[in-house]
Amino acid sequence: MKVYKRIVRDKIPDIMLKDNTLPVTRILDDKEYIEELNKKLKTEVDKYLDTNNIEEMIDILEVIRAIIDYKGSSYTEIENKRKKKAKVKGTFKDRVYLEKVMVDGD
Repeated sequence: MKVYKRIVRDKIPDIMLKDNTLPVTRILDDKEYIEELNKKLKTEVDKYLDTNNIEEMIDILEVIRAIIDYKGSSYTEIENKRKKKAKVKGTFKDRVYLEKVMVDGD
């Protein structure tokens, strides 16, 4: 027996059954759900930072989409807000690195 104690994608239990393993699952309540999504997001971001593997971004985006949905928003709404913010503050495309800010008297 292997103990996981973590949120998994919806189809993982079916995949496990097809692999002749018996997953033991339960449905999370609202509080547990958002807590587990937040843990999963951190885990996936850490994996990406360790590997720099773009494939990890897929998992990060999936968790972000689940959080957005849980919070009653939509990916389209979030994307529109992102675009507005990008228009005002820019993006990271130009690779600008702020070294310091000079203040009067420096």
